[in-house]
Amino acid sequence: MKRWRLLLAVCPLFLGLGAPNYSATAVESATDAVSDPASLVNPLLGTSHEGNTFPGADAPFGMIQWSPDTPSRPPGGFYAYSDNVVTGFSLNHLSGPGCGAMGDVPVLPTTGAVEGNATVGFSHAHEKASAGSYAVDLDNGVSTELTTTQRSGMARFTFPPTTQANLLFKMSADRASDIHFDKVSNTEVSGRVTTGYFCASSPTYTLYFDMLFDRPFTSAGTFNGGNWLTFDTTSARTVHAKVGISYVSTAGAIANRTAENNSWDFDKTRTAAHGAWNDVLGRIGITGGTPDQQKVFYTALYHSLLHPNLLSDTDGKYWGFDHKVHTVSDNQKAQYGTYSGWDIYRTQAQLEALVAPQQASDSAQSLVNDYAQAGFFPKWSLNSAETQVMNGDPGPAIVADYYAFGARDFDTSAAMDYMVKQGTTSNPIRMGLDLQTKYGYLPSDGAYPHDFYGSVATLLEYSAQDMATSAFAGALGKTTTQAQFANRAQDWKNVFNPTSGFMQPKLTNGSWRSGFSPTSGDQFVEGTSWQYTGAVPHNVRGLADAMGGNSKLAAYLDSSLSELHGSGGSHADLGNEPSIALPWEYDYIGQAWKTQKIVRQVQKDLWPNDPSAWSVGNDDLGTMSAWYVWSAMGFYPETPGTADLALGSPLFTSIIVKLGGGGTITVNASQASTDAPYVQSATLNGANWNNAYLPPSFVTQGGTLNFTLGTSANTSWASSASSAPPSYNGNGGTKPPGPPPAPSGPVTSRLNAGKCLDNYSGSSTNGNKVEVWDCNGTDAQRWTFRDGTLQTGGKCLDIMSGGTSNGSLVEMWECHGGANQQWQSDNGTLRNPASGRCLDIPGFDTTNGIQLDIWDCDGGTNQKWNLPT
Repeated sequence: MKRWRLLLAVCPLFLGLGAPNYSATAVESATDAVSDPASLVNPLLGTSHEGNTFPGADAPFGMIQWSPDTPSRPPGGFYAYSDNVVTGFSLNHLSGPGCGAMGDVPVLPTTGAVEGNATVGFSHAHEKASAGSYAVDLDNGVSTELTTTQRSGMARFTFPPTTQANLLFKMSADRASDIHFDKVSNTEVSGRVTTGYFCASSPTYTLYFDMLFDRPFTSAGTFNGGNWLTFDTTSARTVHAKVGISYVSTAGAIANRTAENNSWDFDKTRTAAHGAWNDVLGRIGITGGTPDQQKVFYTALYHSLLHPNLLSDTDGKYWGFDHKVHTVSDNQKAQYGTYSGWDIYRTQAQLEALVAPQQASDSAQSLVNDYAQAGFFPKWSLNSAETQVMNGDPGPAIVADYYAFGARDFDTSAAMDYMVKQGTTSNPIRMGLDLQTKYGYLPSDGAYPHDFYGSVATLLEYSAQDMATSAFAGALGKTTTQAQFANRAQDWKNVFNPTSGFMQPKLTNGSWRSGFSPTSGDQFVEGTSWQYTGAVPHNVRGLADAMGGNSKLAAYLDSSLSELHGSGGSHADLGNEPSIALPWEYDYIGQAWKTQKIVRQVQKDLWPNDPSAWSVGNDDLGTMSAWYVWSAMGFYPETPGTADLALGSPLFTSIIVKLGGGGTITVNASQASTDAPYVQSATLNGANWNNAYLPPSFVTQGGTLNFTLGTSANTSWASSASSAPPSYNGNGGTKPPGPPPAPSGPVTSRLNAGKCLDNYSGSSTNGNKVEVWDCNGTDAQRWTFRDGTLQTGGKCLDIMSGGTSNGSLVEMWECHGGANQQWQSDNGTLRNPASGRCLDIPGFDTTNGIQLDIWDCDGGTNQKWNLPT
């Protein structure tokens, strides 16, 4: 595994910029660059309330997380800060999930008679958690210290003097089955458990472990649900243990342990873990901010880099989605698993690519491998299995995010092919694809059996995720695919009701579902329409226009964001994913100062440096933490699949990001402080910058962004329409993805100049007939000729059933780039290259409603057309 280069010190850059409303709070900020970021990490943050993080030892993206479990949230390896007893120290964990999972093979040190269901008290006053290590003095007198490598863990148990120093292996924890525990020798044990069941889903995995001790145990035995070992510590009180884990085999666990930790020097191993974290955390250097803000920042960055997790062993073997053992290819360093897709495509994937591009590239290749093995990109995978938790189709967006933010060392061609297949053919993830294709939305009534939940929320997810696929296609030069998915990304419009100003559920007959309330969660997922109406991160401009203008969107945002934690369902919840993009949408309507204000308020109110006061929801494998990191740097990846960054303001006086390609992002704001979030002016690479966004090159090539900040809002900064971040409205939309829009307009017949090519009734339904009709200037007659396709209403002119014979009828269909959707303009004719035949008015009959077909190209006026110019 390639290791990150050490970056332990970053020199601050101060430009001495003067600013109005200078904040006195700035003098409380640190003046030196952080040189040991790992020392600032507090893994206990997020372990209270709904954060669901864990405090134990781990390595960046590691396979093992050796951490304490407490009883208030069983099963599944949770630790609650409010608890005061430990049930065991288990070998693997998830950081911030909404359901219990993992927490396998808890080991609990006790003394005296063996009691299988024992728990042991502890106090936070005797506990220390840091990046790569954990230690606690338990109330039974046992000191427990833990540290890890990527695939192995090391423990130092210091017992009181006793002949009954026990280690209890609670093998049946976390609903485990197929339990095996083997005594290899009097210094080694191994075993396996099969478990999983994340959020009550059925997929399972098998964890293998092998643990070696530096001294022999004196006895061993079993209890209901587990096994125990006893050591004699009357003279030598310390017992060292090293454990390797694997999801492939016991041999793999042994090899992982042997390869990564061949000594018994606990302090050296712990120091190495600390250094591994400094390697990756140090890629973002900060100066300034309060000590608490620095700790929250690096803890958030730490939480952002725990997942996805290593699946492959040191020999490259891993358990695949097809339930077979595979070996990573030569150009892939490791296979990763466990993707909280619904969450991480919004923030964490982009940050992973920015900070750890090699790991993100391998993560992208891992997802490509998952598709090759299972026939789909996972939505929410636990190790090597899909759990079907949450909604949407985030896998392609995650891959596109990785690519956009600089992680590009993977099979992009296969990824593109798989993205298109996932978005256009039946698969277990893209639920309701047939209904969306037919109606342009997901019906909320019972006319069809539904395999999705939250019809409105799911459609909004699909729209944003289609935009990511479009952006990826554009980056690879696939302009037809780019347009295809950019157009379908506008399906959100079909569930926006301009009368109410909200996203609403719609019935199969096209009418709005009765009894709608914007405060109800019906047809939404973990939110209400108040929180989801703004969930159009790729086309905020289009949303504002649909609402009736900037003032209407501003009024919606003002009301929703007047409270930040979802009070009563009528306000945003900045502790949960559906709302986290909302504060940045002011940037799109000329009110960037409100973005600056709200984001700073969220940082202050929801992100304290105090485990007991934590008020963010589930961290969801680093998603919420990544939001904090982005916001503290002063920008945010609003549009999935792109490197577009909406601007806020930095929390620190200096931020330096070392990019994988060798470039550097530098952000300077000498007046930055808690109460000075407002941008007075800015420069980018030395030139005046009056825009509420950053160009994509900033992400991949770097640049220098200088802010002048103050305590009062400058309402004129970045307030013009041209200062808004890009929105993507499909063909002809505002700042569309890819090349400039192709000419658009009517296609008139040379046989009868008053007749036009017409999409019957302007329907977006697949199979809708294409006819001749009196030219009337409607959208049904507005065509765009792009990359060999003729498009209107987001669909393409298509030869029915791929026909190639004379008389084959033409219709509208979802754009897919197939041969039956290709047309070449040749001296006024539209010829289909696959069949060699031309678009034809049958029998020279221009009566309204005549459906067109293809016929041998004969040069007749019934085959001549005037295209838009």
